[in-house]
Amino acid sequence: MRFKASAGSGSGSLRERVPSAPVLTCPRVPCLLSAGASAPQLPLLLGVLHKFRGHRRPPIAARLALAPAKEDGACVLHTFKATWRRLHPARLLLLSMAAYLSEADFVMVEEGFSTRDLLEELTLGASQATSGDVAAFFVADLGAVMRKHFCFLKCLPRVRPFYTVKCNSSPGVLKVLAELGLGFSCANKAEMELVQRIGIPTSKIIYANPCKQIAQIKYAAKHGVQLLSFDNEVELAKVVKSHPSAKMVLHIAAEDFPSRLSFPFGALLKSCRHLLENAKRSHMEVVGVSFHVGSGCPDLDAYTQSIADARLVFEMGTELGHRMHILDLGGGFPGLEGAKVRFEEIASVINSALDLYFPEGCGVDILAKLGRYYVTSAFTLAVSIIAKKEVLLDQPGREEESSSTPKTTVYHLGEGVYGIFSSVLFDSTCPSPILQKKSSTEQPLYSSSLWGPVADGCDCIADGLWLPQLHVGDWLVFENMGAYTVGMGSLREGAQTCQVTYAMSRVAWEALRGQLLPAEQDEDTEDMCKPLSCGWEITDTLCMGPVFTPASIM
Repeated sequence: MRFKASAGSGSGSLRERVPSAPVLTCPRVPCLLSAGASAPQLPLLLGVLHKFRGHRRPPIAARLALAPAKEDGACVLHTFKATWRRLHPARLLLLSMAAYLSEADFVMVEEGFSTRDLLEELTLGASQATSGDVAAFFVADLGAVMRKHFCFLKCLPRVRPFYTVKCNSSPGVLKVLAELGLGFSCANKAEMELVQRIGIPTSKIIYANPCKQIAQIKYAAKHGVQLLSFDNEVELAKVVKSHPSAKMVLHIAAEDFPSRLSFPFGALLKSCRHLLENAKRSHMEVVGVSFHVGSGCPDLDAYTQSIADARLVFEMGTELGHRMHILDLGGGFPGLEGAKVRFEEIASVINSALDLYFPEGCGVDILAKLGRYYVTSAFTLAVSIIAKKEVLLDQPGREEESSSTPKTTVYHLGEGVYGIFSSVLFDSTCPSPILQKKSSTEQPLYSSSLWGPVADGCDCIADGLWLPQLHVGDWLVFENMGAYTVGMGSLREGAQTCQVTYAMSRVAWEALRGQLLPAEQDEDTEDMCKPLSCGWEITDTLCMGPVFTPASIM
């Protein structure tokens, strides 16, 4: 199966809005791929752009009263228009953004495609590349990032999201989130420079590291980054000396619910008054309170208790003359649907606590810093097998090898725990591979393990697997690889940065650019919250509540 260039076809109205681009078609794949990139770059587009296992196009023609012959995503556009017509115009303001993301930054994918068909062809192209040095690469579905954003706005309508840059600093992610109006939480000078380079105003940047270098505090002062956090006297003194005009946020500890990510950061409640008094004596303005319960916190009471503690600190600060108006909920929100505690459950608890301790109209600007939530499920990694060998399984009392001696197959991949799979070390995860090649149900399975390219006993990615017989040059696919894998650097000497190919559906792109927002209101309100029926759904979260327009945090 080979993809070939052909002329695109579609409705005139769509082509009037979107400049024509090369279109790639495949006789076996019911989709169109149009890209700002050239066809030779397609082999780098391996992966599951958006997973539709066993996807069947539903009989939408009858439900939407569309002619079956509509082409080029017309049914998607019709459905999308019908959904957005029913949203109040004030809710659509978030789409009127500066142009951070351009069509040249990603591959545009039309609706109705089969990712399994794409995998077969694109991995073949990557394997046959003349250079032969591509051992791993990512595909990022920017539409998935958008869907997460719409879900966030629906579930936490009073909270303004800030993106934690250290989680995934790839340019495509930063640009699409900038288009959506997010602010950015930076941990160091490099991250501040990165977001400023794409045009983010300093009024939407938080320097949130509780352990800051003096030189980087001076950089923040020089470049107008005003909002900084602190949790002890030493940090406060450094900012007083190097950035006296800064606005400070006091980071408190979630002391009743310790986690490895909240400890040792955060001031105890009994220390907060003393820190607020010191800030007042130093003529530093404290404008708010932040906390972080830790990623994957299973106890929902942690959020309620932390918000209640923040209310106490607000009262302390106000009593001492500080103008307290920012509450930062931190992060830790899950990025996967199968998490122990669902995001919707966390949001419900937070909303109830906010209504109790920071009711609407109290004048407090509520923020949250999210990383994993936005990017985990959007990234798929493809990595090739670079070596394999059979080793004996350790069995007490067995000294000699025979034909019946249990063995296991060790596969070495182009990436390991000292690079992209660092989550194995830091998060104790066990990545589960998806075979790029379809295996027969009758094909025997063998005891297997996956290792990185480093000759190191710690470079084990996954153990105890049962896989069919694989070969050097075969590709494995890993989903949900967006958090703390891109932009983290590698501990392996000579390692190259893993390339990312970004993809987005035309429907998502049109939505982002605000080109499908009709002026008229549709009187028909039936089915207003149903998801799109074909293509990459923007999901029923399009039927969201009020949306914040982009604004500075100061």
